[in-house]
Amino acid sequence: MTGIHVRPPSFRRLFPSRGSFFRTRIAGVVSALAMSLPAHQAHAGASAVRAPLTASPAADRGASPSPADAAFASDLERRTFDWFWESADPHTGLIPDRFPAPPGSAASIASVGFGLTAYGIGVKRGYITRDEAADRTLMTLRALARTPQNDAKMGSSGYHGFFYHFLDAKTGLRYAEWSELSSIDTALLMSGVLFAQAFYTSDTPREREIRRLADRLYRRVDWPWMHARGPWLAMGWMPPGQFLPADWKGYNEGLIVYLQALGSPTHPLPASVWRKWTESYEGQWKSFHGHTLLNFAPLFGHQYSESWVDFRSIHDDWTKAHHTDYFQNSREAVYAQRDYARENPNHWRDYGAEIWGLTACDGPGDATRTVDGQKRHFLAYSARGAGGDYVLDDGTIAPTAAGGSVAFAPEIALPALEAMRRRYGAKVYTRYGFVDAFNPSFVQDGNGIWADNQALGIDQGPILLMIENWRSGFVWKVMKHSPYLRAGLRRAGFTDGWITAASRPEISAESRDGGPSGQGE
Repeated sequence: MTGIHVRPPSFRRLFPSRGSFFRTRIAGVVSALAMSLPAHQAHAGASAVRAPLTASPAADRGASPSPADAAFASDLERRTFDWFWESADPHTGLIPDRFPAPPGSAASIASVGFGLTAYGIGVKRGYITRDEAADRTLMTLRALARTPQNDAKMGSSGYHGFFYHFLDAKTGLRYAEWSELSSIDTALLMSGVLFAQAFYTSDTPREREIRRLADRLYRRVDWPWMHARGPWLAMGWMPPGQFLPADWKGYNEGLIVYLQALGSPTHPLPASVWRKWTESYEGQWKSFHGHTLLNFAPLFGHQYSESWVDFRSIHDDWTKAHHTDYFQNSREAVYAQRDYARENPNHWRDYGAEIWGLTACDGPGDATRTVDGQKRHFLAYSARGAGGDYVLDDGTIAPTAAGGSVAFAPEIALPALEAMRRRYGAKVYTRYGFVDAFNPSFVQDGNGIWADNQALGIDQGPILLMIENWRSGFVWKVMKHSPYLRAGLRRAGFTDGWITAASRPEISAESRDGGPSGQGE
């Protein structure tokens, strides 16, 4: 068995670097094919259903990491922070899609969202001063706010408050005509914007301006305009006047999109949209390698929203009916992927209890090689994953799959990352933390295994944010102070836990403003 390999060439021509639309559309195409495969290939291990996992004590900060784990997590967190701090354009603050990269490469608005959050982490951990973080944040927000928005093909940064997925880092304008106006990437950007609004609370001219610009940027996003066809939001838009054919339907990283759309004080979607969206989960609740969960095969779908939102013990109607929460569901997904790698049904090299992790990432390229006497097909950038919805696996491991899951399951995610560094060394672990991906089954003559020479902002971001959420809950705590996020959660029907606490959740001044607190200090 070699898994499923689908790479629609038209999507690659339209989005030659990578894109949320391409990422999700390929996932949908592969998912449809996976449903027609024999159960032993698409749903391996589904018959051996295990008891649901208990909540992770480490994830709830009830257990202390070992000194070795703490030291490794600290080192990885600092290196990954440096990726954001050192890659940003010195005049606009816009952050590249991938780095190291040649001059003139595209900036990614999703990278910017993760970066704006990274600066707060940098203050908390003492990597930079609060003034340095505020200066960089203000420069970035000013750059985003001053660019024109209109429906012209080129010469603007976006339209109706949404931003193009890829921008010119120096001008802040649309990078190329193939770059789509992206609802998910705008939501990831706005997550960083709302983090900045909630973090910079001092009564100084600089921090007051940060809060004002953040408010302006979020309030102008016209969610009903992107609700073009109903009942779901469109994934994006292309000039002149064409909404992308795919909608946010089914469980995926779209949690954050709908929460922001519901929480808007100026352009909200009706609360009924959340119910319509969760109704589209049908067919994704199933067992995979002994774990029953709401499936989305690539782990990024479980990580992006939860990098900012603490879903532990809060429930909407759907999770309440299924006796789970989104955090616990993601924990099951992480274990399912680990168990898939341990069983290794496609016999890829090095897969096991410590080398695992499939998500959207770079790959060695579109090629066929003979590996261990068997012809294998390899892919370039693809939405790799393993779940009850589909399996797309060419032997390529993405460190962000484990790194962005540290808060969900540190007891298996940290050992996986440490094993990658130990086994492959500088090939995969660099000045900026992990490279985007590597493939032990794709051997390059004279160079050992294939390993990427870049990292992507959308993969570095979950590593950084989720390590900090595991260590201290810092990003989650700050975001609980966002009135817009809280409004979105309430309008979606979330109850219990911190949502229904009698008083506003307390964040100590030193916790929010960057003082010491938390696990692994």
